[in-house]
Amino acid sequence: MSKNAKIAAGGVAVGLILLIWLPWWASLLIILGVPAVAYLTLDPSQRRRLRRATRKELGH
Repeated sequence: MSKNAKIAAGGVAVGLILLIWLPWWASLLIILGVPAVAYLTLDPSQRRRLRRATRKELGH
Protein backbone atom coordinates (compact mmCIF):
# COMPACT_ATOMS: atom_id res chain seq x y z
CA MET A 1 0.00 0.00 0.00
CA SER A 2 1.46 3.37 -0.99
CA LYS A 3 1.93 6.27 1.39
CA ASN A 4 -0.90 8.25 -0.22
CA ALA A 5 -3.26 5.26 0.05
CA LYS A 6 -2.47 4.92 3.76
CA ILE A 7 -3.18 8.62 4.31
CA ALA A 8 -6.46 8.37 2.40
CA ALA A 9 -7.55 5.28 4.36
CA GLY A 10 -6.72 7.01 7.63
CA GLY A 11 -8.71 10.07 6.57
CA VAL A 12 -11.73 7.96 5.72
CA ALA A 13 -11.52 6.17 9.08
CA VAL A 14 -11.29 9.46 10.98
CA GLY A 15 -14.18 10.86 8.95
CA LEU A 16 -16.40 7.88 9.80
CA ILE A 17 -15.55 8.15 13.50
CA LEU A 18 -16.36 11.87 13.45
CA LEU A 19 -19.70 11.21 11.75
CA ILE A 20 -20.63 8.75 14.49
CA TRP A 21 -19.61 10.97 17.43
CA LEU A 22 -20.48 14.42 16.11
CA PRO A 23 -23.45 15.88 14.25
CA TRP A 24 -23.01 15.92 10.46
CA TRP A 25 -22.51 19.71 10.29
CA ALA A 26 -19.65 19.59 12.84
CA SER A 27 -17.94 16.81 10.89
CA LEU A 28 -18.31 18.78 7.67
CA LEU A 29 -16.88 21.88 9.34
CA ILE A 30 -13.81 19.93 10.51
CA ILE A 31 -13.32 18.17 7.17
CA LEU A 32 -13.43 21.47 5.25
CA GLY A 33 -11.83 23.68 7.90
CA VAL A 34 -8.57 21.80 8.51
CA PRO A 35 -7.28 22.01 4.90
CA ALA A 36 -8.42 25.65 4.64
CA VAL A 37 -6.52 26.62 7.80
CA ALA A 38 -3.45 24.70 6.63
CA TYR A 39 -3.54 26.57 3.29
CA LEU A 40 -3.85 29.93 5.03
CA THR A 41 -0.80 29.24 7.19
CA LEU A 42 1.44 28.96 4.11
CA ASP A 43 3.67 31.85 2.98
CA PRO A 44 2.54 33.66 -0.19
CA SER A 45 5.40 32.07 -2.15
CA GLN A 46 4.41 28.60 -0.94
CA ARG A 47 0.79 29.24 -1.95
CA ARG A 48 1.90 30.26 -5.46
CA ARG A 49 4.05 27.15 -5.80
CA LEU A 50 1.18 24.95 -4.55
CA ARG A 51 -1.27 26.46 -7.03
CA ARG A 52 1.21 25.96 -9.89
CA ALA A 53 1.89 22.35 -9.02
CA THR A 54 -0.16 19.66 -10.64
CA ARG A 55 -1.60 16.81 -8.62
CA LYS A 56 1.11 14.48 -9.85
CA GLU A 57 3.84 16.84 -8.62
CA LEU A 58 2.36 17.13 -5.12
CA GLY A 59 3.41 13.60 -4.23
CA HIS A 60 7.08 14.18 -5.10
